[in-house]
Order: sequence, then structure tokens, then C-alpha cells
Amino acid sequence: MVELKNFTKKYNGFLAADNISCSFEKNLITGILGPNGAGKTTILKAISGRHFPTNGHIFIDSQKYGKIESCEEPAKVRNITGFVEELPQLPEDYTVKEYLCEVCDLHSADKKNVLEAEKLFSLEEVFLKKIKELSKGFRERVNFAQAFVYNPEILILDEPASGLDPAQIVNMRKTVKKLAENHTIILSTHLMQEAESLCDKIIILNHGKVLIAGTIDSITGETKTKNLEEAFFYLVKKSDGEENYSF
Repeated sequence: MVELKNFTKKYNGFLAADNISCSFEKNLITGILGPNGAGKTTILKAISGRHFPTNGHIFIDSQKYGKIESCEEPAKVRNITGFVEELPQLPEDYTVKEYLCEVCDLHSADKKNVLEAEKLFSLEEVFLKKIKELSKGFRERVNFAQAFVYNPEILILDEPASGLDPAQIVNMRKTVKKLAENHTIILSTHLMQEAESLCDKIIILNHGKVLIAGTIDSITGETKTKNLEEAFFYLVKKSDGEENYSF
């Protein structure tokens, strides 16, 4: 499980995350929704040990290491979290196989994981090709594979449907659901359909604050709305000061 306690993050005086407390449970897919600039990526990067709280804490209850705190043991945090970035920086002159093998080496993982990732993400036809030769869809599969190949306990997905065609999105959703059987999965998305089809739990943010967290049914029930999209816009508009916003 991942737990944020009073997590606050400032960049050059800008408050990107404001006293956030929330949790992400194992074997569940938790979606983070919010407008641009709401704090979604700030949270994802902090959970993965890519930056640290200005104030507050991030605790991870790991099978491998026990309970650890992100800012105290960042190397351990990065070793148990896989990050699928929206705009990945992939090594263009590596073949897919070379890149995945190097990621395994960096995390001291078994090389047999590379063959498992090749099959899971349907990379057989491009496995020996250089990454610079790949289509956008195959590059996104490699992006998923590099996050999975060292078998991290937590998988973090930042806009995972970005750049995928409809068939690839369907396959991506199937893969994410399969991975959720034995991983903690946290994803950021702006697509309501994606959140509804994938997520067991939703956290809605605006201006660096949590507006609500729970299942889709609990959120629509609490906001007295018909669906997640209505609930999202109701909460965001209200937090923006439009108190009389209604459908």
C-alpha cells in the first residue's frame, strides 16, 4: 500500500500539492483525475521517488523492504515502482531487447523477465529492431515493458492511453487489469471512459487539493450525479468558486 500523509509540494513558490492525504491499495487500480495543473503528475513523481515532499510524508508498505518512506530511502522506492511516462525518453539507438536487458541490469532483475515482457506486450516482431525505427504504438508498448520488466510492486501510469489507437487502448486496458491482480496500480488520466472502465477507486484533484476519493458509485452518490463525468465537473466547478453550478 502507498500512503500520502499531509503531502505538500512547492516549486519556486508555486503550491502544486496542498496537504494531501490519501492511500493506494494493493491489487486495486486507483485513478487520479483532475484538470491540467491539478497536481496529478506531482503526486505520481513523488510516489516513485523522482522528487520529494516539501512537507509531509509518503509511506510505502513493501513486500520486499517492509514499510519505507520515499524521501529517506529513494533508491528502494525506485526499485519497487515502475513508471510509464506520458512522454517517455527512450534510447533511440538501442534495440528493444538491449534496452529491456539494460533496465533489468539496473534493477538486478532476472533476464527471463525480458522474454516475459516481450510476450505480454506483443513485442515479438520488433524485439530486435532499434527503438528509433518503431511506430508510436510500439514505442508505447516498450514504455509499458520497461516499467514492468523488473517486476516492481507498484506500477504508475501517466496518461497510459496517450498516442494509442482504439484497438491498442483495448489491449492496454486488458493488460492493466491483468497486472492489477498482483500489483498496486496508480494511473493519471483525463479520459472519463478510461477511468470508468479501469479504476476500482477514483481520486479527484483540483488546485493541488483532493476534492473527493472513493468508488465511482460512492462519488456519484455523494455528489447526487448520474455518472463520473457529471461528478467530476460538479466538484471541479465548485472548487473553482462556481457555487451555483448545476446540470
